[in-house]
Amino acid sequence: MAQNTNGQRARGPVNDPKTGKFANAGAAAGGFVGALGGSMVPPINVTVNNNKPSAGSNGHRSRSEGLLPPPDFSAPALVRNYCNTLRAAAVTLSIEVAMGTEILKGVLAAVPDPEGRAFGSRIRAAKVARKMNRAADDLRSAAKNAAACYATFQQEFEEEINRVRHRARKPQQPVMNWAQQ
Repeated sequence: MAQNTNGQRARGPVNDPKTGKFANAGAAAGGFVGALGGSMVPPINVTVNNNKPSAGSNGHRSRSEGLLPPPDFSAPALVRNYCNTLRAAAVTLSIEVAMGTEILKGVLAAVPDPEGRAFGSRIRAAKVARKMNRAADDLRSAAKNAAACYATFQQEFEEEINRVRHRARKPQQPVMNWAQQ
């Protein structure tokens, strides 16, 4: 096992794509936030969940590892899965973008105004953050539309879905008739 500069054993390879992929992400975020000085920045917690299989030897993501499932709409369950995955991704992204908007606004408001105007930096920061806030609103709207897409699909193709649904049910178990002996 390798030793670091303090003479302590290192826990593992930092650049290993499987184990240390995001080892320095928290340190980088902390260094960035710490460098801002006395500006009003909310605390940031970075959580990374990597449950996906390794990308292979070339290091590139395959199409199957994207944010959304492949657009295969050959069954109602696949339509539902696609819409639900899109909705969940859009909700998560809208929350992250809204949080990023507030952080951006706080960071930019701390930059001194070049003309020395009172609240000049806050006004400029609000103008910049307004665009990112619209992006968060659009992501929320995308989540709503994804849910509405599946609801509309169910309404428009109700007849076809019901026609197949009754055939897809499992046959009922035979009931024991105890009165007949």
